[in-house]
Amino acid sequence: MKFIAHIAVPACLAFVVMAAPPAVAQTADTSFFVTSNGIGNGGNLGGLAGADNHCQTLAQAAGFGAPKTWRAYLSTQAADGKAAVNARDRIGKGPWKNVKGVVVAKDVADLHSAGNNLTKQTALSEKGDVINGAGDTPNRHDVLTGSQADGTAFAAGEDRTCKNWTSSTQGAAMVGHFDRKGLRDDEPSKSWNMSHPSRGPDGGCSQADLKSTGGDGLLYCFAAN
Repeated sequence: MKFIAHIAVPACLAFVVMAAPPAVAQTADTSFFVTSNGIGNGGNLGGLAGADNHCQTLAQAAGFGAPKTWRAYLSTQAADGKAAVNARDRIGKGPWKNVKGVVVAKDVADLHSAGNNLTKQTALSEKGDVINGAGDTPNRHDVLTGSQADGTAFAAGEDRTCKNWTSSTQGAAMVGHFDRKGLRDDEPSKSWNMSHPSRGPDGGCSQADLKSTGGDGLLYCFAAN
């Protein structure tokens, strides 16, 4: 009996060590992340409200949700009597830090300048992970923005927002490359918010369409306060 008691204690201790949670990488002042996953319904995000809720929910699960108000970096186009919404006007004033505490942009102007600090190594998920980019399998570097390079909405007409984030079939969404890499060495390929519109056999806005060009329906999330 003594022998059994002797080996049971180390086994118990080993279980405790193995069950210990990993070190938390996130910092309390996190104010920017790329979503680790999309909503899963292509370009139909449930409008801006649905996209914002996705950001808030992921931030909450990661431990830095409230009291911050999280917003998705998305624009909408003027339609049905409603004015366009500019992504740059939704995300607060900055500065914004990733989950490791690294500043990705000092303010709105810096974010939309060539000197911002958005790269594959800094555009981390809410979990602190580096997300697959160009050259990885699968490539997930397309991030939904619906925005022009300066963070403003596209003019009404040609769809660049999957019908203002309500369509998972017809339409198109402008995406950016969080890793600043593409098929060519040109400005669109290196743009974090305006690289190319989505496209595909389902109409351009399905989850399969988004994946076909190197995406997964991911979003940029910013703390607006």
